[in-house]
Amino acid sequence: MSRDNLQGNASREEAAQIKNRGAVVAGQGEPPAAFMMKVDLHCHSEASHDCITPITAIPQQCQTEGIWVQAITDHDQIWGAQQLQALVQNEALPYLTVIVGEEISTAEGEIIGLFLQQKIEPGLTPEETVRQIKAQNGLVLLPHGFDPLKRHRLQPAARERIKEAIDIIETFNARISRPHWNRVAVTWCEEHDTLMSAGSDAHRLVDIGAAWVEVPRQPITGPADLLRALEGGVPVGNWTHPVQAFFLKTWERWRRRLAPRHQER
Repeated sequence: MSRDNLQGNASREEAAQIKNRGAVVAGQGEPPAAFMMKVDLHCHSEASHDCITPITAIPQQCQTEGIWVQAITDHDQIWGAQQLQALVQNEALPYLTVIVGEEISTAEGEIIGLFLQQKIEPGLTPEETVRQIKAQNGLVLLPHGFDPLKRHRLQPAARERIKEAIDIIETFNARISRPHWNRVAVTWCEEHDTLMSAGSDAHRLVDIGAAWVEVPRQPITGPADLLRALEGGVPVGNWTHPVQAFFLKTWERWRRRLAPRHQER
């Protein structure tokens, strides 16, 4: 099912497809699609060491893909998200809300903090990382946490220790090694009554919009707004095999490096 074909009231066949991808259908009775919006809570910019997506290009891509709320969660940095947020505010772009986030490298794997004002240093324990997120009134999101092939996933023992502090679990990651691990995350959320989200985990501009949570249209001005919106959300996405994603990202890097040379000739 293409992204453009998703409707607020999913048919039985569509619902089955969404569940098979590791997402969850919120149920019947949602408002029509015209009153819905897309929220992506995991995305990277040029502020990440492994991404070259220009910050200035992100608003147009979000508009093209219909993303209304975009969290920028760079590796151990927040300056990219802060710059994009300022850009959106200065240019008065009403179609886009930017959440300042950070994918934090703890001593036992990655944790995302949302609605941050200050960068959280890498290398801390998961418990201390969570404490610092909460001290900023931020939200704790666990990304791709159930995929054993994700080198920097949060270790299961650490997840158990901080489970009471986790606000959101990413149940659809578009760059997971197998869709099966998204479904494992869904099961964990259902067992622990935790809110679910989706993230494109985009490291290329064109990958923004690969995954999102579809929620009723509403302003997202802070953590409480986001949590309330996710209660009625439908995580959806398009999975790409990680090998394909790696080669596409590598090609994008080389293409951009070679472009100036071609222009000089």
